[in-house]
Amino acid sequence: MRSTSSGELAKSLNHISGFVSGDTYTNMEECKMSIGTLSEQVLIRLAKMLDNSTCGWRQLANAVSEQAKFRCSESELTSCSLQVLSAAGSPGRTLLARLADRSCSLDFLLHCLRKIGHQEAAQYLTTTVSELIQITVQPQTQRATVGGRVVLTCRAFGPPGLSYQWFRGKEEILDETGSTPELVLCPLAPVHEGPYICRVHHGGNFIFSQWAHVRFVQSAGPSSGCSSSLFPGAASGLHIILQPRSQAVSEGDTLFLECSAEANPPAQYEWYHNTVPVAQHKMRSLKIPCVTTAHRGQYRCKMFNLYHEAWSDTATVTIGPSSITDASWVEVDRGPDSQEVHRPTCRPGIHPLQQMVNPPPSARDFYATDKVALLIGNMNYLYHTQLCAPIADVHELTNLLRQMDFKVVSLLDLNWQEMHSAVTEFLLLLDKGVYGLLYFAGHGYENYGNSFMVPIDAPASYTSEHCLCVQNILTRMQEKETGLNVLLLDMCRKRNLNDDIIVQPGLLKVTANIVFGYATCVDAEAYEVKREDVSNGIFINFLKRRVCVDEKVTVMLDRVAEDMGRCEITRGRQALELRSNLSERRSLTDQIQTSECSASHSARNLQWTVAHVLPKSHCLQFDCGVKVQLGFAAEFSNVMVIYTRILEKPKEIVSCCAQLIDFPEDVDIDLKQSNQETLLEAGSLLLINENLPSPEVPSLYTRIQCLQRLRRELTFTICLHYTYSNMDDEVQERKPVTVGKPLVSKLNLHEPRAPRACSTSSSLSLDSFNVPEGSSFASVGSASSSWTYRAQTGRESFTTDSPTSSRSANIPEETDSPELFEAPQPLVASKSLPHSQVNDTNYTFSDMYNFHSY
Repeated sequence: MRSTSSGELAKSLNHISGFVSGDTYTNMEECKMSIGTLSEQVLIRLAKMLDNSTCGWRQLANAVSEQAKFRCSESELTSCSLQVLSAAGSPGRTLLARLADRSCSLDFLLHCLRKIGHQEAAQYLTTTVSELIQITVQPQTQRATVGGRVVLTCRAFGPPGLSYQWFRGKEEILDETGSTPELVLCPLAPVHEGPYICRVHHGGNFIFSQWAHVRFVQSAGPSSGCSSSLFPGAASGLHIILQPRSQAVSEGDTLFLECSAEANPPAQYEWYHNTVPVAQHKMRSLKIPCVTTAHRGQYRCKMFNLYHEAWSDTATVTIGPSSITDASWVEVDRGPDSQEVHRPTCRPGIHPLQQMVNPPPSARDFYATDKVALLIGNMNYLYHTQLCAPIADVHELTNLLRQMDFKVVSLLDLNWQEMHSAVTEFLLLLDKGVYGLLYFAGHGYENYGNSFMVPIDAPASYTSEHCLCVQNILTRMQEKETGLNVLLLDMCRKRNLNDDIIVQPGLLKVTANIVFGYATCVDAEAYEVKREDVSNGIFINFLKRRVCVDEKVTVMLDRVAEDMGRCEITRGRQALELRSNLSERRSLTDQIQTSECSASHSARNLQWTVAHVLPKSHCLQFDCGVKVQLGFAAEFSNVMVIYTRILEKPKEIVSCCAQLIDFPEDVDIDLKQSNQETLLEAGSLLLINENLPSPEVPSLYTRIQCLQRLRRELTFTICLHYTYSNMDDEVQERKPVTVGKPLVSKLNLHEPRAPRACSTSSSLSLDSFNVPEGSSFASVGSASSSWTYRAQTGRESFTTDSPTSSRSANIPEETDSPELFEAPQPLVASKSLPHSQVNDTNYTFSDMYNFHSY
């Protein structure tokens, strides 16, 4: 038997903190282990195999995208690429971490490795999985009398030659009974009372069982001690300590029921479904992967030993699309991405290990030639109530759509001209078979069946001439022969009493591919929920749970409506309304196939890319010897963060910092939030993990908004403040910087568009982009993953009693010049957290007066 010091055990026990690993590993037929169960050593070795350009991490990222929740956005792929700039960085390890965050299973990873032809990694993973240890029988808590007999049993499945070590607390049991699957305690003495745990190991691999407690009870009669008879003198009895709970799960989910009893002799278990015994389930936990409607009904567990029998309470299991059952606004943690989890299809009668080798095909009936989305969030109205939620709503929906391969243009605070121009540019991205999605969050109204989006410069008594008619946009979308048109309107639909004009939009064609998702009903208002540090619209709070589900888009929105209907606080005030003529099973997760119109697809890619080009990182040398790095990150298509940091400084300079000043009047900069030491203080949604040469190196952040109003190249000044060791006065040195027209500013949205610009479906002109010669399109897109935002108060809305919210890392887009590769390490994005860890605070509402509508 392999010995273990008490110190090693203490370290292991402290690491597991009360250990429940027995719930993680089940029998082999139910094994769907996550990548996260692999050790760091195994992950590092796999990463080394994937860090190559021919058959490596990029090919794996493309292979795993067959399941929508594992798709990486362009910014996430950029983040992986940037790891090569760090000596210890590994793109493959970063990708594996992202897959682990999203609960990617080992069998799916193995399937994808085989798919890309990486035999070495597939063989290594297969060998590693075969060496994993899984406990099949857990030791059970028992009650007995002094002088009686107790048997604790722990059995495991794994490679041949498994060894067992038993511990009472942190003290190893070193006698003969302590090295077998069964630990016999006879005759029982007071010293035997306490917690027991078993360590199963093979070579360097090990796993701990769950804790089992031996407790004493008063003897009903004289003890006979140990004998060959069955438990003579033992306190026979059975006490249920854990009851199965009723629950609602969706088709394809895993059903998990659990019960437990303290008994001596140990209890045995039998599960019953609608009074019929469930075969092959003789343990205290019942786990059924990939449930169907046939599994709904009532479940009970019979617990028994030689002397007693007891039945658990009845657990009712419902199988359906919804898992939100509480009659209050509660943020429900629904898994690693906080959204519907896509699981591998279960094929009855086929062993899971066979599915690892021959996984089910992912057949597709429909596909898109491309997928593009325009997201507009208007908050800072000039003559109307200020809104808080659109910035967070647009940011979060942008990240989710990018996971489904949408080309997303995300814009904040547009006036009338800018909204018209943005829609025109959006229509240029559409073509035959393209999926087009338009989302608007802000003030709005509906008159005579037509919906109107209100720009931020609309006058106090606005009419249709000051707004954009959604039905007119849809008519223009239809001219492109799109494959799917989705319009999501997160705004009020109250009647505008100032507007008596009946707008006559163009006639809609019978295309059977239109989906309208209204955040509220006709003549009703839409609301946002407000906390101290974050705001979210009611609609997006429910939509984000469902939008990435691989099902027909109308079915997805129907389930969002059902979820909203279960929210008691909005019942009677806001309900999602769905209008559709969609006749095919089109889903937002449908794959893109570009073979039929590759030329058009390339042109759309170029158009979209031009609108998302960031300036190259600059490295400036000042006369005093200080070297400053200037970098850029995109938050939205019209919002950019500029950061400065000191790379080098002479020893005689004791302190210095580089601040940005003299910005043009076209763009919007909050001077109170400029040149801040953290992104949060700068008002940004991005969170960056800075890997700087030393903690003393200063970094300052400035957030630039409304880039769509920039009429010329962006110019500003870097003002270097520094102090010499032998001087008290501060010295300043300035350098002007010109970085061209970043992001959406190249589109000149402030300029009127020709009426014919969006009427021809084949029009793919790039005239309005003003592309400079030699422009690099290496850095595309904007930030992804999770969001965090500190909202300003001053607007009535839903309020919550939670002062804080969970924040997760956000991946910024950034560029670095080749000449900086030998310089100190640039910004490196931290690992993205699961979506479930973002905004997971339970909402509770203190009063009804905190409603405020769009």
